[in-house]
Amino acid sequence: MESNFEALAEAWPRILDGLWITLQLTLGGALLAMVIAVILGLGSRLRNIVLRGLCRAIMEFFRGTSLVVQLFFFFFVLPQLGLELPAMVCGILGLGLNYGAYAAEVVRGSINSVPTGQWEATTALSMSKSQQMIRVIFPQAWALMIPSLTNYLIHMLKGTAIVSFITLADLTYHTEQLREQTDTFFAYGVSLVIYFVIAYILTLVMNALEVRAKHRLGRGESLREALTPKTPETAAVEGGRKV
Repeated sequence: MESNFEALAEAWPRILDGLWITLQLTLGGALLAMVIAVILGLGSRLRNIVLRGLCRAIMEFFRGTSLVVQLFFFFFVLPQLGLELPAMVCGILGLGLNYGAYAAEVVRGSINSVPTGQWEATTALSMSKSQQMIRVIFPQAWALMIPSLTNYLIHMLKGTAIVSFITLADLTYHTEQLREQTDTFFAYGVSLVIYFVIAYILTLVMNALEVRAKHRLGRGESLREALTPKTPETAAVEGGRKV
């Protein structure tokens, strides 16, 4: 066991480099996926049948094809067509398009879940279509979609483990290198702990966003109140108020 920790200490700088690659892919892919999800989610609700059909086709294509094959296409096929992209760009592009296609359905479903009365109220106030969406509908839909988006974000983190196929030395790649110097249980145990810690931090951040989004809609406590430790008496009083 002592030799395992010595090997881990020696490999730790390389593991941190791999962790940085994993974080860049996760955060970059998440930002791109969110942009794509909003565009495709809103586009799939358009009355124009051509634009709506185009958005649906893109969603179904990237949901219906393998993420590994998409990464191979961006990294190996595009250069043959005259477009050579860095491996990191290929990774972010593949993750963003694939998970963005899934998240687009979350965006569309959340917008559709906003009560009809809210749509009618915006019409009564003579709001334009963009004002309806930006000021009233999307903030409510955003609070609804965060739990599902959190799941996709965690899935994306785990999905980055395949980028070594396109020459990126991420956390999983360096775990495999560590395994050659230690036993299998130790190497993959370390990797499991690191992935779990990252996923838990991302979940906490998304939970904070959900609390903030609901509070801005007047549904629940503020983030500061949620983070404030509560005594049993305070919790009992708040529970009584909710009832």
